[in-house]
Amino acid sequence: MRDIKVVVIDDSAFMRKMIFDILQSDEQIEVVATARNGLEGLKKIEKFSPNVVTLDVEMPKMDGIMTLTEIMSRHPLPVVMLASTSNEGTTDKTIQAMDRGAVDFIRKPSWANFFGY
Repeated sequence: MRDIKVVVIDDSAFMRKMIFDILQSDEQIEVVATARNGLEGLKKIEKFSPNVVTLDVEMPKMDGIMTLTEIMSRHPLPVVMLASTSNEGTTDKTIQAMDRGAVDFIRKPSWANFFGY
């Protein structure tokens, strides 16, 4: 039985699919929706009432930090932040995210790491 409902928010279709597949492989987790940006993500959270959100830091329209702030003010719930390893300023954004209520911060694998190079 899938007890944990998750919304995945990431502007990369590849990352949304990868995160979806990883999470869905666990029998207790159901990805109930995915979103391409923070604005779309907020609508999906409202519609699907997830238990957890995964949230990309860098996105168009509304970045992860702004989206996190909105999530915590509207629907406080556990949010796991994801960021590329190559982005400068990731440490600052990690601190901002944790200060605003994120429960954890995960670095996305680089392409070289992903393919085992």
